[in-house]
Amino acid sequence: MARDDAMKTILKNHLQACRNDLMWKLDGLGERELRMPHTATGFNLAGVVKHMANVEIGYFGDTFGRPWPNPEEIITDEQFDADPQADWYATESETADSVLEFYRRVWVFADETIDTHALAAQGTVPHWSAQKAAVSLQQIMVHVLVDLARHIGQVDIVRESIDGQVGLNPRSPNMPEGQDWEAYLAKLRSLAHNT
Repeated sequence: MARDDAMKTILKNHLQACRNDLMWKLDGLGERELRMPHTATGFNLAGVVKHMANVEIGYFGDTFGRPWPNPEEIITDEQFDADPQADWYATESETADSVLEFYRRVWVFADETIDTHALAAQGTVPHWSAQKAAVSLQQIMVHVLVDLARHIGQVDIVRESIDGQVGLNPRSPNMPEGQDWEAYLAKLRSLAHNT
């Protein structure tokens, strides 16, 4: 039991660190920058947060029989049917700040599931096939961590393209100091051209 508690603490700490890093990556950006699509498929920063909020509600809520207490705040099946990207952008009635605050409230809800269930606790993912739908809390924690980490990588690139901000997280940028980036880029371009 102590081993499971230790593993749950590790997973929960990593999940919260990723949540915090995502929010840090968005710090200092305005409404327009958070809403603006940055790829041909409409990837936008406010949308990532809204998506992750809905992901955590689904996996830490519905999967374990805990509906979100404010159903008007989540994307319904009908909305997804009408727009499969409905959780990937802030609507006209939402501000980017309201989406970020929504995600912070979701953390509390998700953490209640984590705190009150054992890692081996069984749940059912409603939108997965019957063969894969039965899951444990541990599987879901890893699943959400992987999804969130993937999206943070996307956000890293978008944020760098907006204003040049880079770094792993506010505590540890993990970037070499004094790097001559122009020379480094020239080297990489040369290597690419010569192959």
